[in-house]
Amino acid sequence: MSERHFTKDHEWVEVDGDIATVGITAYAADKLGDVVYVELPKPGAALAAGSVVGEIESTKSVGELFAPVEGEVVEANQAVVDDPASINADADAAWLIKVRFTSLPELLSAEQYAELTAE
Repeated sequence: MSERHFTKDHEWVEVDGDIATVGITAYAADKLGDVVYVELPKPGAALAAGSVVGEIESTKSVGELFAPVEGEVVEANQAVVDDPASINADADAAWLIKVRFTSLPELLSAEQYAELTAE
C-alpha cells in the first residue's frame, strides 16, 4: 500500500516500492485557478530533487513544477496534458509523473502539510 506525503512546494507524493507518483495538491490547484496548460518531463528524463521539471499555467499565473525526488521519469500523465482542467476537477487523482527514485528526501506528513496551509 502506498502512503501519501507532501512537499512545501504543494505537491503530493505517493511512494510505492521504488516508484514515486507525483501530483499537485488540491490547495495548489485552488490557488492557481483554472489550469489551462501543463508541460511535463518525458519518460527517461533524469531528475534532481528540487529542480524545475515542468510548467503549469492557469488563467491567473504560470508556475513551475519541481521534482520532489531524485530519479528517472518512468511515466508522464498524458491525460493531464490533454485535459489540464482535470487537475481542478480532482487534484488528488490527477497525478503528473511517476519517478523511479534513487533518493527520497524528507517529506511532510498530511498533518504537517495541513499546518503549512492553514490560513
